[in-house]
Amino acid sequence: MGLVSLVFSVGRLWRKTCIVKAMILLITPSARSQECAQAVHAATGHPTQVAATLQEAGSCLRSQEYAAVIVDQFLLEAEPDEGDRVLQHLGTAVPVHVNCAISGIERVVREVRAALICRQREEQVARRAAEQALWCELKESVTAMLLSCDLALAVPGVPQPAAEKLRSVHELACQIRTHLATAE
Repeated sequence: MGLVSLVFSVGRLWRKTCIVKAMILLITPSARSQECAQAVHAATGHPTQVAATLQEAGSCLRSQEYAAVIVDQFLLEAEPDEGDRVLQHLGTAVPVHVNCAISGIERVVREVRAALICRQREEQVARRAAEQALWCELKESVTAMLLSCDLALAVPGVPQPAAEKLRSVHELACQIRTHLATAE
């Protein structure tokens, strides 16, 4: 496998490994928290962990990445300062605010599903934009490499070993351009 093919296959592998099923954190003192966590796990496929207090949630967030964090509004209203500290540690997790006192498990599941779908769409758009920007930047560099190689090879009296190296660089740049064209 050539270097260029290896780089592009690693890029595809990287994109696939970035789409990992992370856990969901449910923060609520509700007596039905385990039942709710099981329903969220069943509906989303994401393992769901329960934290009964904001302090417990804070230590969970410091030790693990989560796809979503479901926060019971009751806790945020009862301990606003601690709630702010917990929300600062969300990282890339999407926050889902619910009122467990009045929301049924089905509603919590619907809101979590909707938040995860929205997050997935946003990640896809951001990933595409980043890839597009990278491809545009690489295309310019590849074009410059090809032009430089052509100009250097056109200079009379280029030593044979140097000409071979330039042809090799030219061939690699052509391969990169081909991969970029197929990746779009």
